[in-house]
Amino acid sequence: MSLDNLIPELRKVESDFHQALTELIAIPSVIDENERDFAFGKQIDLALKKALEICQQLGFRTYYDPKGYYGYAEIGEGEEMVGILGHLDVVPAGSLDEWQTSPFEAVIKDGIMYGRGTQDDKGPTLAALFAVKALMNLGVTFNKRVRFIFGTDEETLWRDMKRYCEIEEIPTMGFTPDSTFPLVYAEKGLLQLHLQGKNETSLRLQSGSAFNAVPDSAHYSGEKQTELAAALDELGFSYEQKGQEIVVLGKAVHAQVTEEGINAINRLLMALKKIGFTSKTIEFINDLVQEDPFAVKIFGECEDEVSGKLKFNVGKIAITDEMEQLSIDMRIPVTANKDEVVRQLADAAKKYGLEYKEFDFLRSIYVPKDHFLIKTLMKVYQEVTGDLVSEPISSGGATYARAMENFVAFGAIFPNQAKTEHQPNEHVELKELFRAMEIYARAVYELTH
Repeated sequence: MSLDNLIPELRKVESDFHQALTELIAIPSVIDENERDFAFGKQIDLALKKALEICQQLGFRTYYDPKGYYGYAEIGEGEEMVGILGHLDVVPAGSLDEWQTSPFEAVIKDGIMYGRGTQDDKGPTLAALFAVKALMNLGVTFNKRVRFIFGTDEETLWRDMKRYCEIEEIPTMGFTPDSTFPLVYAEKGLLQLHLQGKNETSLRLQSGSAFNAVPDSAHYSGEKQTELAAALDELGFSYEQKGQEIVVLGKAVHAQVTEEGINAINRLLMALKKIGFTSKTIEFINDLVQEDPFAVKIFGECEDEVSGKLKFNVGKIAITDEMEQLSIDMRIPVTANKDEVVRQLADAAKKYGLEYKEFDFLRSIYVPKDHFLIKTLMKVYQEVTGDLVSEPISSGGATYARAMENFVAFGAIFPNQAKTEHQPNEHVELKELFRAMEIYARAVYELTH
C-alpha cells in the first residue's frame, strides 16, 4: 500500500503525542532503590504504567512485568518481531537554579519543549510509538509483530534488560531511538573497573565523581604544597590555591571522547611524583599512562577500522588509610578481544601491587553496513531528509542496542542538532521530533513488509 497520506495522518496524532509526552514528563522517574516495594522506585513504576496505559488507549496489546522491571506493547501478526527499545527512567534534574522551567513540567516555548526526558528518552520513544499509531490509522497490515519494549534501568545498571532477555522473546531485529541519526552501527565495549592495592604510604587523596567522566579537578590538602605548586608550574598544569588545598584543574568530557579532555587526577599524580611522593597508583600512572588517553604503553596500538582506538580514562581516585584505588572507564574497539585486554591490564597493574577488579561490562555491538537492517534504515533516513552525506556512525557511547543482537541506535537527534540530554534545560525541537516520527513510521513499515 502507499504511504502518500502519512504526513497528514502524523499531523492528526501530533497533539495526542504532545499530550502523552507531557503526562510522562510530569512523572519524575528517577531511580530510588530505597523503595523496596518497587524494582527501581515508585516514580519509575508510575512512568511504566502510564506508558502502557497510553499504548492500550492507542490499540496495542500490553504486558507489565510482575516485578516492574519492564513492560511491552505489541501490534501486528507473524513469527518474526521488530523491536523498538526505549527507556522511561531519567537522570536527576540537578540544580534547579540552572533550569529556566520546572524540569518535570513539559513547557513549550517557540516550538521547543523543555523538560527532563524530552530528549532522553521519553520524547523519542513516544515519537516512535505515535508514528506506528499513524500507520495503524492508515490501515497498514503489519506482516511482522512490532513490539515496543519499555526499560526502567537504562541510566544505571540495565537490570531491566537482563531480566527481559532471560525470560522474554527476543526480537529478530530492531532499534533504539536513543542516540543520533543517521544511525549507530557499532558501539565499543564498555568496561569499568577498579585497580586497588594496600596503601602503604601517608598519602590521602579523594577526587573524581564518575567512571565515565574525565575529572576536571583533583584536590590535594597534604604536605609539600609549595613544592607541588612549583612542580605544577614547571609542568605547565593549571591549578588553584584554595585555602588549605591545591586544586589541579582539568577539562571535563565524557569518557567516550577522553582525548578531548584534560585529566586532573593524572596531572596531580604526575606532579606528586615530581616532588618525591611515591605510591602504587602514582607509579602506575607515571610509568604507564601519564596523559595518554589510549594507554599505548599497556595495550599497544589497540584499534580497528570499524570503531577506532581503545580509550582509557581514570575517573576517580581514592587513597584511604587502608587502600588506594583507581576507578577506570575503558572503551574497547569492537573487534578487540576483551579477555586479552583485561589480561594486559591486570598483568601491568600486578607489577605495581594493584589488583584488577571488574565493576561492570557492556559488550560491544557491530552490525555490518551491508546488513538488511542498516540498509533499510539508511534508505529511509536519506529519503526523508535528503541527507546523502552523513554516514553510519561508530560510537564509544552505550545504548540499549547492546542489549540484543541485530539492534542499532537510530535517532532521534539529527546531525548538528543540540544534544541536551542529562543537562539543565533539556529540550527538543518539536518540528525535528515530527521529522523523526516520519522516519520512524517509514522505517517500521519497511521493516515489517
